[in-house]
Amino acid sequence: MTRETRTLPALAAGPDETPFVILSWSEVIARDTTWNEHSHGFHELLWNERGASTAVVGAQVWTVTPALGLWMPAGTLHSGSAIAGTWCRASFFGYGTTTSISATPVGVEITPLLRLLLERLGDTSLSSYSRVVTEAMVLDVLTPSSRELLLHMPTSDLLRPIADAVRDDPGDQRRLADWAAHLGVSARTITRAFNAETGTSFARWVAAVRAQHAVALLTRGWEVDVVAEEVGYRSASAFGAAFRRTTGMTPGAFRAR
Repeated sequence: MTRETRTLPALAAGPDETPFVILSWSEVIARDTTWNEHSHGFHELLWNERGASTAVVGAQVWTVTPALGLWMPAGTLHSGSAIAGTWCRASFFGYGTTTSISATPVGVEITPLLRLLLERLGDTSLSSYSRVVTEAMVLDVLTPSSRELLLHMPTSDLLRPIADAVRDDPGDQRRLADWAAHLGVSARTITRAFNAETGTSFARWVAAVRAQHAVALLTRGWEVDVVAEEVGYRSASAFGAAFRRTTGMTPGAFRAR
Protein backbone atom coordinates (compact mmCIF):
# COMPACT_ATOMS: atom_id res chain seq x y z
CA MET A 1 0.00 0.00 0.00
CA THR A 2 1.42 3.39 -1.00
CA ARG A 3 1.93 6.17 1.53
CA GLU A 4 -0.26 9.24 1.20
CA THR A 5 1.24 12.72 1.57
CA ARG A 6 -0.95 15.67 2.52
CA THR A 7 0.09 19.29 2.15
CA LEU A 8 -1.21 22.05 4.41
CA PRO A 9 -0.22 25.76 4.57
CA ALA A 10 1.86 27.44 7.27
CA LEU A 11 -0.41 29.98 8.94
CA ALA A 12 0.41 32.51 11.63
CA ALA A 13 -1.55 32.50 14.88
CA GLY A 14 -4.63 34.64 14.54
CA PRO A 15 -8.37 34.76 15.15
CA ASP A 16 -10.54 32.71 12.79
CA GLU A 17 -14.20 33.22 12.13
CA THR A 18 -15.64 29.98 13.48
CA PRO A 19 -19.16 29.26 14.72
CA PHE A 20 -17.92 27.66 17.96
CA VAL A 21 -15.09 28.04 20.46
CA ILE A 22 -14.03 24.42 19.82
CA LEU A 23 -14.38 22.59 16.49
CA SER A 24 -13.97 18.84 16.06
CA TRP A 25 -12.30 16.72 13.36
CA SER A 26 -12.35 12.95 13.03
CA GLU A 27 -10.97 10.59 10.39
CA VAL A 28 -10.03 6.92 10.15
CA ILE A 29 -6.77 6.94 8.20
CA ALA A 30 -7.03 4.53 5.27
CA ARG A 31 -3.35 4.52 4.29
CA ASP A 32 -0.08 5.33 6.04
CA THR A 33 -0.17 9.13 5.83
CA THR A 34 2.35 11.95 6.19
CA TRP A 35 1.57 15.64 6.69
CA ASN A 36 4.10 18.26 5.56
CA GLU A 37 5.44 20.89 7.97
CA HIS A 38 2.59 23.31 8.53
CA SER A 39 0.92 25.46 11.16
CA HIS A 40 -2.58 26.59 12.07
CA GLY A 41 -4.06 29.92 13.06
CA PHE A 42 -5.87 28.16 15.92
CA HIS A 43 -4.73 26.01 18.85
CA GLU A 44 -5.06 22.26 18.31
CA LEU A 45 -5.50 19.25 20.57
CA LEU A 46 -4.44 16.07 18.80
CA TRP A 47 -5.71 12.74 20.15
CA ASN A 48 -6.71 9.36 18.81
CA GLU A 49 -9.74 7.18 19.30
CA ARG A 50 -7.66 4.23 18.10
CA GLY A 51 -4.06 3.66 17.07
CA ALA A 52 -1.03 5.93 16.94
CA SER A 53 0.14 9.04 15.16
CA THR A 54 3.26 11.19 15.37
CA ALA A 55 3.87 14.93 15.50
CA VAL A 56 7.31 16.46 14.94
CA VAL A 57 8.44 19.93 16.02
CA GLY A 58 12.09 20.58 15.27
CA ALA A 59 14.08 17.79 16.95
CA GLN A 60 11.15 16.74 19.15
CA VAL A 61 9.00 13.74 18.24
CA TRP A 62 5.70 13.08 20.04
CA THR A 63 3.59 9.94 19.74
CA VAL A 64 -0.15 10.49 20.15
CA THR A 65 -2.28 7.63 21.50
CA PRO A 66 -5.81 7.16 22.86
CA ALA A 67 -4.49 7.93 26.36
CA LEU A 68 -1.98 10.68 25.56
CA GLY A 69 -2.88 13.64 23.41
CA LEU A 70 -0.80 16.64 22.31
CA TRP A 71 -1.57 20.35 22.62
CA MET A 72 -0.21 22.31 19.65
CA PRO A 73 -0.26 26.11 20.14
CA ALA A 74 -1.41 28.24 17.23
CA GLY A 75 1.31 29.16 14.75
CA THR A 76 3.62 26.27 15.73
CA LEU A 77 5.30 24.63 12.74
CA HIS A 78 4.89 20.86 12.88
CA SER A 79 4.75 17.83 10.61
CA GLY A 80 3.02 14.54 11.29
CA SER A 81 2.29 10.98 10.30
CA ALA A 82 -0.31 8.33 11.07
CA ILE A 83 -0.44 4.58 10.56
CA ALA A 84 -3.20 3.07 8.43
CA GLY A 85 -6.18 2.14 10.59
CA THR A 86 -5.58 4.92 13.11
CA TRP A 87 -8.72 6.78 14.09
CA CYS A 88 -7.41 10.33 14.41
CA ARG A 89 -9.28 12.96 16.37
CA ALA A 90 -8.52 16.65 16.79
CA SER A 91 -10.15 19.59 18.50
CA PHE A 92 -9.50 23.10 17.21
CA PHE A 93 -9.60 25.95 19.72
CA GLY A 94 -10.23 29.49 18.49
CA TYR A 95 -7.15 31.70 18.92
CA GLY A 96 -9.21 34.74 19.85
CA THR A 97 -11.49 32.88 22.27
CA THR A 98 -9.09 30.47 24.00
CA THR A 99 -5.93 31.04 26.01
CA SER A 100 -3.28 28.45 25.20
CA ILE A 101 -2.54 26.04 28.06
CA SER A 102 1.16 26.22 27.10
CA ALA A 103 3.40 28.41 24.98
CA THR A 104 4.97 25.27 23.49
CA PRO A 105 3.62 21.83 22.51
CA VAL A 106 2.79 19.74 25.57
CA GLY A 107 1.23 16.38 26.36
CA VAL A 108 -2.36 16.16 27.56
CA GLU A 109 -3.77 13.13 29.33
CA ILE A 110 -7.04 12.14 27.64
CA THR A 111 -9.02 11.26 30.75
CA PRO A 112 -12.43 9.57 30.49
CA LEU A 113 -14.08 12.89 31.40
CA LEU A 114 -12.16 14.91 28.79
CA ARG A 115 -12.85 12.25 26.15
CA LEU A 116 -16.56 12.30 26.93
CA LEU A 117 -16.71 16.10 26.68
CA LEU A 118 -14.77 16.22 23.42
CA GLU A 119 -16.93 13.52 21.89
CA ARG A 120 -20.04 15.45 22.94
CA LEU A 121 -18.79 18.50 21.06
CA GLY A 122 -18.70 16.36 17.91
CA ASP A 123 -22.50 16.03 18.10
CA THR A 124 -23.85 18.42 15.45
CA SER A 125 -27.32 18.34 17.03
CA LEU A 126 -26.05 19.80 20.32
CA SER A 127 -28.01 22.88 21.36
CA SER A 128 -26.24 26.23 21.60
CA TYR A 129 -26.60 26.28 25.37
CA SER A 130 -25.29 22.75 25.79
CA ARG A 131 -22.34 23.51 23.51
CA VAL A 132 -21.37 26.58 25.52
CA VAL A 133 -21.56 24.62 28.77
CA THR A 134 -19.57 21.70 27.35
CA GLU A 135 -16.90 23.98 25.89
CA ALA A 136 -16.52 25.67 29.27
CA MET A 137 -16.10 22.27 30.96
CA VAL A 138 -13.44 21.24 28.42
CA LEU A 139 -11.48 24.42 29.08
CA ASP A 140 -11.82 23.82 32.82
CA VAL A 141 -10.36 20.27 32.79
CA LEU A 142 -7.83 20.74 29.97
CA THR A 143 -4.37 20.83 31.57
CA PRO A 144 -0.80 19.89 30.59
CA SER A 145 0.37 16.44 31.65
CA SER A 146 3.76 15.41 32.99
CA ARG A 147 3.36 12.16 31.05
CA GLU A 148 4.03 12.28 27.32
CA LEU A 149 5.54 10.06 24.66
CA LEU A 150 8.19 12.58 23.69
CA LEU A 151 11.53 11.88 22.07
CA HIS A 152 14.19 14.59 21.84
CA MET A 153 16.41 13.67 18.90
CA PRO A 154 20.16 14.20 19.42
CA THR A 155 21.80 16.31 16.72
CA SER A 156 25.55 16.13 17.45
CA ASP A 157 27.98 14.05 15.41
CA LEU A 158 28.79 12.12 18.60
CA LEU A 159 25.24 10.95 19.33
CA ARG A 160 23.77 10.64 15.85
CA PRO A 161 25.26 7.14 15.25
CA ILE A 162 23.69 5.97 18.51
CA ALA A 163 20.34 7.58 17.78
CA ASP A 164 20.20 6.22 14.23
CA ALA A 165 21.12 2.69 15.33
CA VAL A 166 18.59 2.55 18.17
CA ARG A 167 15.78 4.00 16.07
CA ASP A 168 16.56 1.54 13.26
CA ASP A 169 16.61 -1.35 15.75
CA PRO A 170 14.98 -0.55 19.14
CA GLY A 171 15.92 -4.06 20.25
CA ASP A 172 19.62 -3.16 20.08
CA GLN A 173 21.10 -4.44 23.36
CA ARG A 174 24.28 -2.35 23.36
CA ARG A 175 24.80 -0.59 26.66
CA LEU A 176 26.39 2.76 27.38
CA ALA A 177 29.81 1.13 27.90
CA ASP A 178 29.50 -0.69 24.58
CA TRP A 179 28.80 2.54 22.71
CA ALA A 180 31.64 4.32 24.50
CA ALA A 181 34.08 1.63 23.39
CA HIS A 182 32.68 1.65 19.85
CA LEU A 183 32.99 5.44 19.52
CA GLY A 184 36.31 5.71 21.34
CA VAL A 185 35.07 8.06 24.09
CA SER A 186 34.27 7.67 27.76
CA ALA A 187 30.85 6.64 29.03
CA ARG A 188 30.79 9.89 31.00
CA THR A 189 31.18 11.89 27.76
CA ILE A 190 28.16 10.16 26.21
CA THR A 191 26.15 10.61 29.42
CA ARG A 192 26.85 14.34 29.52
CA ALA A 193 26.01 14.70 25.83
CA PHE A 194 22.68 12.87 26.20
CA ASN A 195 21.68 14.98 29.17
CA ALA A 196 22.64 18.19 27.37
CA GLU A 197 20.94 17.38 24.05
CA THR A 198 17.88 15.40 25.12
CA GLY A 199 17.32 16.38 28.74
CA THR A 200 17.39 12.75 29.82
CA SER A 201 19.72 9.80 30.32
CA PHE A 202 20.79 7.29 27.67
CA ALA A 203 18.69 4.55 29.31
CA ARG A 204 15.53 6.69 29.48
CA TRP A 205 16.03 7.84 25.89
CA VAL A 206 16.28 4.23 24.69
CA ALA A 207 13.13 3.37 26.68
CA ALA A 208 11.28 6.23 24.94
CA VAL A 209 12.38 4.96 21.50
CA ARG A 210 11.21 1.47 22.40
CA ALA A 211 7.84 2.75 23.63
CA GLN A 212 7.23 4.74 20.45
CA HIS A 213 8.18 1.78 18.25
CA ALA A 214 6.02 -0.58 20.33
CA VAL A 215 3.01 1.71 19.90
CA ALA A 216 3.46 1.58 16.11
CA LEU A 217 3.74 -2.23 16.06
CA LEU A 218 0.73 -2.73 18.35
CA THR A 219 -1.26 -0.41 16.10
CA ARG A 220 -0.42 -2.70 13.18
CA GLY A 221 -1.83 -5.66 15.11
CA TRP A 222 1.35 -7.38 16.31
CA GLU A 223 1.02 -9.72 19.28
CA VAL A 224 2.23 -8.34 22.61
CA ASP A 225 4.92 -10.98 23.20
CA VAL A 226 6.30 -10.51 19.68
CA VAL A 227 6.44 -6.73 20.17
CA ALA A 228 8.21 -7.20 23.52
CA GLU A 229 10.97 -9.21 21.87
CA GLU A 230 11.18 -6.87 18.89
CA VAL A 231 11.83 -3.81 21.07
CA GLY A 232 14.39 -5.50 23.28
CA TYR A 233 12.60 -6.75 26.40
CA ARG A 234 13.43 -10.20 27.74
CA SER A 235 9.86 -10.88 28.90
CA ALA A 236 6.35 -9.73 28.09
CA SER A 237 5.82 -8.78 31.74
CA ALA A 238 8.85 -6.46 31.78
CA PHE A 239 7.68 -4.91 28.54
CA GLY A 240 4.14 -4.50 29.89
CA ALA A 241 5.34 -2.69 33.01
CA ALA A 242 7.55 -0.33 31.01
CA PHE A 243 4.82 0.32 28.43
CA ARG A 244 2.21 1.14 31.06
CA ARG A 245 4.62 3.39 32.94
CA THR A 246 5.22 5.37 29.75
CA THR A 247 1.80 5.41 28.09
CA GLY A 248 -0.71 4.91 30.90
CA MET A 249 -2.12 1.78 29.22
CA THR A 250 -1.17 -1.89 29.15
CA PRO A 251 -0.02 -3.22 25.74
CA GLY A 252 -3.07 -5.49 25.62
CA ALA A 253 -5.49 -2.64 26.30
CA PHE A 254 -3.80 -0.45 23.70
CA ARG A 255 -3.87 -3.20 21.09
CA ALA A 256 -7.56 -3.90 21.79
CA ARG A 257 -8.47 -0.33 20.90
